[in-house]
Amino acid sequence: MKKFSVVIAGGGSTFTPGIVMMMLDNLDRFPLRTLKLYDNDGDRQGILGEALEILLKEQAPEIEFLYTTDPETAFKDVDFCMAHIRVGKYAMREKDEKVPLRHGVFGQETCGPGGIAYGMRSITGMLEIIDYMEKYSPDCWMLNYSNPAAIVAEACRVLRPDSKVLNICDMPVGTLRRMSQIVGKSPEELEVRYFGLNHFGWWTSVKDKEGHEYIDQIRDYVSEHGYLTQIEVDTQHTDPSWQETHKKAKDILAVMPEYLPNTYLKYYLYPDYVFEHMKDHPEFTRANEVMQGREKNVFDHARQIIENGSAEGIAFDIDAHATFIVDLARAIAFNTHERMVMIVENNGAIANFPDDAMVEVPCIVGTDGPEALAQGQIPAFQQALMFQQVTVEKLVVEAYVENSYQKMWQALTLSKTVPSAQVAKELLDDLIAENGDTWPELH
Repeated sequence: MKKFSVVIAGGGSTFTPGIVMMMLDNLDRFPLRTLKLYDNDGDRQGILGEALEILLKEQAPEIEFLYTTDPETAFKDVDFCMAHIRVGKYAMREKDEKVPLRHGVFGQETCGPGGIAYGMRSITGMLEIIDYMEKYSPDCWMLNYSNPAAIVAEACRVLRPDSKVLNICDMPVGTLRRMSQIVGKSPEELEVRYFGLNHFGWWTSVKDKEGHEYIDQIRDYVSEHGYLTQIEVDTQHTDPSWQETHKKAKDILAVMPEYLPNTYLKYYLYPDYVFEHMKDHPEFTRANEVMQGREKNVFDHARQIIENGSAEGIAFDIDAHATFIVDLARAIAFNTHERMVMIVENNGAIANFPDDAMVEVPCIVGTDGPEALAQGQIPAFQQALMFQQVTVEKLVVEAYVENSYQKMWQALTLSKTVPSAQVAKELLDDLIAENGDTWPELH
C-alpha cells in the first residue's frame, strides 16, 4: 500500500496531538512516510512538536517527522494538508465571545458576531496556506476543518475556486455518534440524509445498512433528553457547556419536530436564552473553559513527555471521532467512494436553494473529490432560515474582498442573533477595534 506524506497546518493546535494519535491508530488503513507540523507560532508549536517527536520515535520510528515554521519545508512533497488553524489563537476567541456581551448579544466561536469576527481573521490565514500548498505541492489536497467552516468555505469558493480544498466539519460525525448510542448501533452501521449549512442543518433520515429507519426512535429520545447520553457523560468527559448544548436540542426539536436538528441551531432560535446564560458570568466563557481544560491538559502532557524524555505512560487522548479525516483522505487516495457529510457548492443538491450556496449535505467522495447527493426540496421554514444565514456568510466574504464597512454592517444587521442595525453598528465598531490588523481595513 502506498505511503503518504501529510502536513498538519496549525501544528500548535490543542487538537494536533489527538489527530496524530488518530493517524497512528490507523496506519494499517492510511500508511504514512512523512508527517510534518506547520505553524507560524514556532514557540507554541515547538512544545507539541518536541513531545510528538519523542512519541513517534517510540511508537512509529519508520515515519519521518518534523515541525517547522518554514512554508517550503512544510509544504514541499506532501500529498495531504490537514488544516485546523486558529488565527489569533484562544486570546482572540475569548474576545469573540466577550465583546458581543457588552452589546446585549451572546458571543460564540462560530455563530453570530463572534463567528463573523473569527471568519474575517480566518480568511487571510486560509488563503496563505492554500497558496503555500499549491506553490510547493500542486497535486496536494487540503482537508480543511478550520472554523468557522461556513465562512471559510464561501471564501474558498470565491477566492480560490479551482483549489483542491475539501471542507468538512466534525459536528455531524459527533452527533451521529450520540445517535448511534441512542439506538445501540455503531456509527459505521448508520447512514444519514442531511441538509443545511455548516452548524445549521437537519437530519431527515438515519438508517442502518439493512434500511431500518431509526429517526422516530431518536426523535422520541431527543424530545426528552436532547442528544446527551449517559455514555457521553461517563466516558467522553463532556464539558458542562457542551452537556447543556446537547440537552437544549430538545427545545430546538420542538420548533421543527419533523427533522432532527443540529445543536448549533440553539444560537439562532434561542439567542435570548443563550445570552441570559452567558451574561451572569461574562468573565468566564467557553474560551476560558477550553484554556483551563483542554489547552492546559494537552500542553501539560507535552511538557511532561519532554521532561521525561519518553511518552511511556503519558499518552495523548485519541480523537476517536476524528477518524473521519482518515476516511476522507482514503477516499481521495484510494477512490473508496466513502459517503460523508461535507460542505460543498449546492449546484442543485437542495433543489429550492441557490446553486452558489455552500451547503452541508451527504456526498460520495472519490479520487475527483465529493459528489453531492440530491436532497430534494426542503420546507419553507428551513429554506427561509438558511437563506438568511447564507446571505450573512456571503456578505462577510464580500466585505472582506471589497474592504467594505457597509457590507459588514449589513452582515451583522441581517444575522438572526443581532437585534437591530444600531446594535450591529456599535458591535462592528467594537470588533474592528479589538481585532486590529487581524482584519482587513474596512472603509
